[in-house]
Amino acid sequence: QVQLVESGGGLVQAGASLRLSCTFSGGAFSMYAMAWFRQAPGEAREFIGVINQSGGFTSLANSVKGRFTISRDNANNTVYLQMNRLNFEDTAIYYCSARRGITTFQERRYDYWGQGTQVTVSS
Repeated sequence: QVQLVESGGGLVQAGASLRLSCTFSGGAFSMYAMAWFRQAPGEAREFIGVINQSGGFTSLANSVKGRFTISRDNANNTVYLQMNRLNFEDTAIYYCSARRGITTFQERRYDYWGQGTQVTVSS
């Protein structure tokens, strides 16, 4: 059974950086497209970015483009979300997700989810 565990969240000041990690187990990591979503209090879950199986393709939401990057290390079964110039609006629980098949921004198409890691940005 595929399991995903996020880490790296925390409380930071506006303008700071954080790198989130998501460790994958229970399957062949290199066969899964990986995505990050986030959910702020009282809001729907929001797509942040996706990376394909090889890492050669990434796509980021307009709200984070230019500040966040997504990458993966297939040798270590880990996907990363590098977040720079954080602001208050980035405060949310961040989730990683996995699916076999092509990349997509559609939440319902992801089969596996982590428990999430909290990111809080103080203004």
